[in-house]
Amino acid sequence: MSEHESPLDPETEQRIEEPVSEEAVREARLTPAQAVDAMRINVPVRGNRTLRQLLERVNEDRQLKGWWHVSNVNAVVRLEINDHSWVHIQIVANIALKILRQLTKHGVEPSLVRDYGLSRDDAEVVVTLSALMHCVGMSVHRNHHEDFSLFLAEPKMRELLDGLYEEPELTVVVSEVLQAITSHRADGQPLALEAGILRVADALDMAKGRSRIPFEKGSVTMHSLSAAAIEEVQIEDGDEKPVKIEIVMNNSSGLYQVDGLLKAKLRGSGLEPYVEVIAHIDTEAEKRLVQVYRLQT
Repeated sequence: MSEHESPLDPETEQRIEEPVSEEAVREARLTPAQAVDAMRINVPVRGNRTLRQLLERVNEDRQLKGWWHVSNVNAVVRLEINDHSWVHIQIVANIALKILRQLTKHGVEPSLVRDYGLSRDDAEVVVTLSALMHCVGMSVHRNHHEDFSLFLAEPKMRELLDGLYEEPELTVVVSEVLQAITSHRADGQPLALEAGILRVADALDMAKGRSRIPFEKGSVTMHSLSAAAIEEVQIEDGDEKPVKIEIVMNNSSGLYQVDGLLKAKLRGSGLEPYVEVIAHIDTEAEKRLVQVYRLQT
């Protein structure tokens, strides 16, 4: 091999060179108005009228979308780290709702139902709002962005939920979302099932190189290789637990994402009794190295 010849296949090289989605990079270069106009959050509301009304308001809110745009510019353009665009927001919202519905399908009671006597629909509102608001603080700075998200999100949520909830239920919903936001940080301690769901869902935006571990653009490191190795994340009924998270990799280096990131977010989330994680390689040449990896939390 010559000194200029890359040891990596072309697809892996491309993923390392572009650690965030091409869409996120392209949208970071739009004008603020253009970027906001392109944003529309879609999640399956499944008859949840409150969630439907909330999403209608969110999709009309140019201030909230403006925060998503600035967060993306800070992350993608200025820091050259992972995607914090509205695409990330939508992925996390859908994953979080999927996990919550899988849990309730198997009889796991959301904290809002258990502790406050509210409904599963209300738990879906909390989980969705948590995903929508969890990283708006990136519009201020990456450092301590969870704290910045708290003071930006609180008044905005009261505005978005006006007329959908009355007091004191309004304060309950807002407080639970704030807890989820602060608990998604590396050393967070979720006190509610809904907060733990956000913590895990945020880490699961990892498919096709969408690592939640920042790494230097164009640098061949364990961070970049492992991010490029994740092909797909699937969430379905578990064999032994209510939820199975299946991570398909094209290379064993993807285990760094699973064991180094997801394990840390799952541990202490409160979801450990309900979630099993299986990672496997979908490339014949690599199966001899590691075929199936079962995460132990």
